[in-house]
Amino acid sequence: MTSPHIAAAALATLLVATAPVAYAETAAHSRTVAATGGETMIQPDQIRASKMIGSAVYDVQNRRIGHVKDLVLNRDGQVASVVVDVGAFLGMGGKYVAVNLRDLKSDHNRLTLDLTKEQLQQAQDYRLENRNTGAGTSTSPVHGGHLGSGR
Repeated sequence: MTSPHIAAAALATLLVATAPVAYAETAAHSRTVAATGGETMIQPDQIRASKMIGSAVYDVQNRRIGHVKDLVLNRDGQVASVVVDVGAFLGMGGKYVAVNLRDLKSDHNRLTLDLTKEQLQQAQDYRLENRNTGAGTSTSPVHGGHLGSGR
């Protein structure tokens, strides 16, 4: 075999050997883009968790009934509960109540719930930490084991 034929054979072998790797990288990238829907910015029907936490919650009579304390996610990354702090005055005397995300409406750039403050105060208390199982207290690999401020 001549030198140009050897070089061509080596190049062909290299291309055949690396084609699956290049395909795998392209396929993995397209799956990542597909998983996020290919969106490049927040959509009108979406809300950022950082903007929701701490936001005041109002009832349909325009009375402030509490504020969003936290969002609880399930293993699939879906919001399982929105925890609302109700009844607190200067940070004391309140309790946490879990409501469904679908029950919160966003109108006029604020959150509204079709329940009264009195109804929420009668609702079952929601604990953000479970002393029996440790749920809600586990450490995260983010930021050296601390996902957020923990407040």
